[in-house]
Parts: sequence; C-alpha cells; structure tokens
Amino acid sequence: MQIELAEEHVAKRTFAWGIDWPGWCRGGKTVDLAIAALIASAPRYAIVAKAAGLEFPSAPEAGDLDIVDSVEGGATTDFGAPERMTVSDERPADAAAAERLAALVEGAWTVLDAVVAVAPAELRKGPRGGGRDRDKVVEHVLMAEHAYARNMGLKVSAPKPADPASIRDMRAAMAAVLREPSDGSPIEGRKWDRRYAARRIAWHVLDHAWEIEDRSDP
Repeated sequence: MQIELAEEHVAKRTFAWGIDWPGWCRGGKTVDLAIAALIASAPRYAIVAKAAGLEFPSAPEAGDLDIVDSVEGGATTDFGAPERMTVSDERPADAAAAERLAALVEGAWTVLDAVVAVAPAELRKGPRGGGRDRDKVVEHVLMAEHAYARNMGLKVSAPKPADPASIRDMRAAMAAVLREPSDGSPIEGRKWDRRYAARRIAWHVLDHAWEIEDRSDP
C-alpha cells in the first residue's frame, strides 16, 4: 500500500505526515529521521484508524512512503509544531472525504481519552525534571483546541477539564465543521481550511496522548 506524505522543514527540524491520515505526523532533525519516527508510530496510529472505522497499515516500510508535497516551515516549526498549510491541504473534500476527516479526528480524541483514563496523575519526569503532569497536559490540549475552534470560525465556550459536557460540546462543534464538504478554501473566511484543521488538531491530540503514554509508569 503506497502512502503519500508531505513534509515541512526548517534548518534543524522536519515534520513528515500522511496526507490522508490526519494526526499521523512525527518530527525529527532530518527528513529521514522524521520518516523513521513516522514508521515507528504506525502501530499506535493504527489504533486511531480502527477507532474511526478504518484500516491502516500498522507496519509500513520506507519504500511504501512517498513524499509528494513539501513546504518550508517557520518559527513555530523550529519550536516544535507543524504550522504551514500545503498544496495538499487545499484539495476539495466531498461528503465522504469530509466524513473521513472528522472520523479520524474523533479517533484521536478517543485515543487521548483512553490514555488519560488509565494514566497516573504524576508523570515520569525527563532527565532534567521537566514536563507537565497528566492534568496539566490535558488542560493544555483543551485550551489549544479552543484556540483551534476559533480558527475554524466557531464561537464556543472554553472547555473545563472537570466538565466533560463542555468538552463534548466543543468537540462536537469542531467535528461538525470538519464534516462539511469543502472546495478547499478557508473555513468561513478564516486562515485554516478543513484538511489543515483536521491534521493540526489530530497531530496535537496524539502528540500529547503518546507523551502521556510514554511518561506513565509501567
């Protein structure tokens, strides 16, 4: 199964991601290292795809991956997050494609919630003692999603980590926008289009879900 990738690069960091698999995105110092990290994360991403009702190759090889889109990043890329929209983000999305985007983002949320449910409150610290604990990571993800919702033209209340209903309401509103067919233009005159919104949201959710998982005690 051939999988098309896009990549975003600056001098000392590259992100690579599956164009049709929002959230399957990893970074590295070089494009080769980013792709190696992407391959290593495939079994984890297969769980996201399964939650979305889709099949994903859990053991792709480098020869299965083809970079077809590339963009130069900026300060945010250097900091550690993909930021640029690409030509592939501007493709139209018919009803089926839009449903798939929304389902994969919802799959990322499902994975995050499952990881958080079994993670300890205190996460393993790094070699220098840094890193947020579980609840602070969750709060960070939710606040970022509230900002993303505004980039999607939504006016929703900020979610409260202790109020699951507020989280469900925000996510439902975001998913509803992603489910709308699109000609590839920005959402409601905003900067983001639907494909970019889906991959940015899903990447951020999974990046922190996998962080919590990695930093949880065995």
